[in-house]
Formats: sequence, structure tokens, C-alpha cells
Amino acid sequence: MLLTKQLICRNAFTAGNLYGPLAVCHSSTTAASANFRQIIQNQLDDIEKAGTYKRERIIVSPQATSISVEGSQGKILNFCANNYLGLASNEQVVNCAKKSLDEYGAGLSSVRFICGTQAIHKQLEKKLSEFHQREDTILYASCFDANAGIFEAVLTPDDAVFSDELNHASIIDGIRLCKAKKARYLHRNMADLEEKLKSSDARIKMIVTDGVFSMDGNVAPLPEIFELADKYNALTFVDDCHATGFFGATGRGTEEFYGMLGRCDIINSTLGKALGGAAGGYTTGPKELVDLLRQKSRPYLFSNSLPPPVVASAMKVIEMLMESAKLTARVQSNTKRFRDAMTKAGFTISGMDHPISPVMLGDARLASAFADEMLKRGIYVIGFSYPVVPKGKARIRVQLSAAHTDEEIDRAVAAFVEVGKQLGVVS
Repeated sequence: MLLTKQLICRNAFTAGNLYGPLAVCHSSTTAASANFRQIIQNQLDDIEKAGTYKRERIIVSPQATSISVEGSQGKILNFCANNYLGLASNEQVVNCAKKSLDEYGAGLSSVRFICGTQAIHKQLEKKLSEFHQREDTILYASCFDANAGIFEAVLTPDDAVFSDELNHASIIDGIRLCKAKKARYLHRNMADLEEKLKSSDARIKMIVTDGVFSMDGNVAPLPEIFELADKYNALTFVDDCHATGFFGATGRGTEEFYGMLGRCDIINSTLGKALGGAAGGYTTGPKELVDLLRQKSRPYLFSNSLPPPVVASAMKVIEMLMESAKLTARVQSNTKRFRDAMTKAGFTISGMDHPISPVMLGDARLASAFADEMLKRGIYVIGFSYPVVPKGKARIRVQLSAAHTDEEIDRAVAAFVEVGKQLGVVS
């Protein structure tokens, strides 16, 4: 029976017009396949019942503060993108990407060490090093890859890594790949970190933390972390994805926010948020580290090099940041305007004066319903709930951009107040 079905599918394919519609064959109906489908469906049903099923809204316009969403009428104000500087569809940035297509092509069809490195890749790595005031930088397809590629390449069973319990999933997965001794300290708890450092006699001790924690908008206590690192002869590693380009006086991230630029040993960050919004990540730090990663880091060695348009757009953003801090100042003032108004209206806003401004609601169904009501009012926000955040800590994660106007921020606040009263969140 199965063989007959396979022959029918093959004949339907070969009989069709090569350039016309192809016959569609149904997927396998073996007992194992049916059992697998049911196991997956049961999990999906449980997610649906818990009210945490995530449905993707489809954007039919470029990423910006004002977007078009499939199924909605007119433009929607976007308050949930990582487009912190508002440059994802900036004309200068887009034009640089277009120009690079003519000069360098769509992509390299190869990994870097074979035949996938162009001058443009080296230029961006140099600019990122200058921006962060580091010796060298290595590009990856994403910061997830950068985090996946560093710990296994550098740390051995003789070493130890100390990770904040709320670090990003990519850090958690990256650490799992290495053979070092692993210790997880309580979130931003320096007493717990010190106890764990004190009991370690590892060759390399590496303290690992997000610079800004993406779900809460709170900031790692870097001054205290650096103090403990000095005391216990440890290295410091910061994932600054939600800080690079817009946090600190000139956008140089969490270090600069604390007035400690250059103090961290290793920084991993992204090109896919403030720095153009396309894709890509990187590690910046000591030259010896970068040289080693080029030799041993698996995501670097086995992934295609970044497409030239992505590289060119990120390079343009870095140039803009090195010329002026105007956009950085704007996103900071927008953040203050939103947080002050929402707090005054009676909402609980988590975080530490960061553009990530979570509106805490607690209940997962409430967060989902709240987001749906906001969309009806022309405001695009998303409810976050378990497993993205802990149970009972559901929220609407608002993200401010330098491109938001005062009027747009005020309109969003007014919508929050209206929906909040409707759903009993504020009085």
C-alpha cells in the first residue's frame, strides 16, 4: 500500500509541467508518524488551554514605528520592535544595503575561511572594534550563534563559568555545550555570586551576564560584578544585545551606562536590533580570543558569511553613531516620557529607565486580551507569558524607539489607560 502511494506521488510529479503547479503528496501516514503527530498535538492543546499559544501577526510593510498589519485597517503604531534607533527602514541605511548588492552581490555561498570573506566584512569588524574600543571583532550570523560559539571554544573542564539565572536562552544553550564547571547565581545577587566564586579553584573563571535583561528591562550590576571579578581573578562577559547603539551617553552599552567603558573583558552583541535591524552578531574583545574563535568556533566555521547588504547597513549605522549621539539621546527621552506617564496613570512598569518598559499584568490571558484590545485601537504590542517569562509574571513588553514622536507616545499611553480601565487594571 505504502509503495503504491509512493509511486503515485512520483508519477504525479514527473507527469506535471516542469514550470507549472506540482502535485502535492500527503505526508507519511505510518503508525509512528500518526503517534508523533498526536504527541505534538497534545502539547499544542495544552499550550492553547493555558492561554499561552503565540500567534504571529503578519506585517505587510517595512519595519518602522508606523506599520501595516494584515487584517487591520490603516497604519498601526508599533511599540514592540527592537528597532531602538528607528533605522531598520532608514533611507540612508537602505541605500547602503542596495549599493552593496551591486558591488558585492547577494551573498558568498560559503563560510568565511574558505571563500566567504570580503573586504566589507573586515571593514565592519574594524569599525565595531573602534566603536567598542576593543582590539578585534569577529562576525557571526546572529548573536545567538556568537553565544553558542564562544564557551565551547574557550572553556575546558579545568575552567568554570558563573551565569546569572535569567540570562538569555542563547547564553544558556552556549554554556551547555562547553565542558567547564557550571554555576548559576541568583538574578543580580552579588552575595550568591561571591559565594560561588569563592569556592572555585578553576583555571579560568568567567562571569557571564546579560547587560540588560530583555524581559524585564533591568540592568546587570556591572560595577559590583567587576569588583568581584578583580577580587577572585575572574573574567567578565556581557551580552549587550539590548544596549548596543542606544544605551549609555553615546550608545556604547551597559559599560558606558555605568561610566566604565572598556572595563569588560568580552562583549557579545547583535546587528539585528539597533544596528540596522537585519541580522548578524559578533564577539569583540582581545585579539587572541578573536583569533582562537576563527580557528575553533563552530557557528563561525560552519555558517555562511553575512550577506553584504546586512554588513553594509550595519556599517552605516555605526558610522552614524560615531558622528552623533542625537538618536541615542532621543530614545532615552522617549523612554522617560512613556515611563513617567504610565506610572502616573497607575500602571506598574518594570525595569530601570530602559526602552524595554514592561507593563506588568500578571495573568497570561489578561496580557493576551490586553494586546488584542490595543491592536483594535491602532497600537501594536504583544503579551508575554510563560514560558517566555515566569508563571504569574505576564506582561505587555513595550519598547521605545528614537523614531517615536511625542504625539505617538501620548497616543499609546491614552490607549493603555482606556484598555486598562476596561479590563480593570487601573481605575
